[in-house]
Amino acid sequence: MKDIIIGNKKIGEKHPTFIIAEAGSNHNRDLNLAKKLIEIAAVSEADAVKFQTYSAETMYSKKTVTPDYLEGKMEQKSVWQLIKDIELPRVWQGELADFSRSHGLIFLSTPFDYRAIKELEELKVLAYKIASFEIVDLPFLKEIAKTKKPIILSTGMASLGDIEDAVNAIREIDDIDIALLHCAINYPPPIEDLNLRVIKTLAKAFQVPVGFSDHTLSTYLPSVCVALGASIIEKHYTVSRSLKGPDHKFALEPAELKLMIKNIKETETALGSPIKKITESEKNLYKLARRSIIAVKKIAAGKVIERSDLIIKRPGYGIPPKFLNIIIGREARKDIDEDDIITWDMI
Repeated sequence: MKDIIIGNKKIGEKHPTFIIAEAGSNHNRDLNLAKKLIEIAAVSEADAVKFQTYSAETMYSKKTVTPDYLEGKMEQKSVWQLIKDIELPRVWQGELADFSRSHGLIFLSTPFDYRAIKELEELKVLAYKIASFEIVDLPFLKEIAKTKKPIILSTGMASLGDIEDAVNAIREIDDIDIALLHCAINYPPPIEDLNLRVIKTLAKAFQVPVGFSDHTLSTYLPSVCVALGASIIEKHYTVSRSLKGPDHKFALEPAELKLMIKNIKETETALGSPIKKITESEKNLYKLARRSIIAVKKIAAGKVIERSDLIIKRPGYGIPPKFLNIIIGREARKDIDEDDIITWDMI
């Protein structure tokens, strides 16, 4: 499976998990709040911070029916008006990109229209993250592919056929780096709908790095995904879930985001090597707490050793128990005291 590279980050099976802190629309059209989100992502040790670049006019028909998850959350607004109210002011993007980079973060923003692609190219973004909803817009994907930048494609609600169509459309333009994100669409999704084993399915089917775009409130499930082979984790976060707006309620708060990333790093360390071996930290107890053959009583030199002369107990630096039947019937070469640890030179 081929790694992909975004900036100075290698992404793939043998590299640290690439963590995208999804600020999304949780800036509430407040520039200071947007910058606060960037600072939180940096302190939490995310690799990238991501916003979203869209306009209501090019995103939704004004006649769109309200999705179930927004029922009762919109103060009688239409979906179109809700999106209009939470658009990221595009004039902020350059400032946010510079602020992100000054904090050691890769700046990303998901484009939702052709104008957004052009704007993000002007900001020299290093990659494009595409939302699950856009996977069927093949002309749009082809336009992004023309930038020749790596593409991270979310696959919520998509069949393997949908994903294949999208990947093929991108590859028609250029053989650029692609990563896929498994995703369960809802805000938040029911736990039984996550089907995290799909991460392995996508990796096997498409032979590209695979990750998970997580809409749950869990701080541990991303670590489960890493254990399943995820190379990328994307997670929504907010300054506070008490803020007004459609995406705050399923987003992690700052301490939770930090904990999630800590869990991921610990999981990576714990996964370690597939080679079964005695570790450095085990060596002391390997000698002292495993069992070996020990004299249960005094054995005089020249005596034929019987089973009743021996006991198997700790420590473990004598003759291993598997050689018990070889010891029985041999003569003691010298006097052996009670509780002596039997070694080969004694028999």
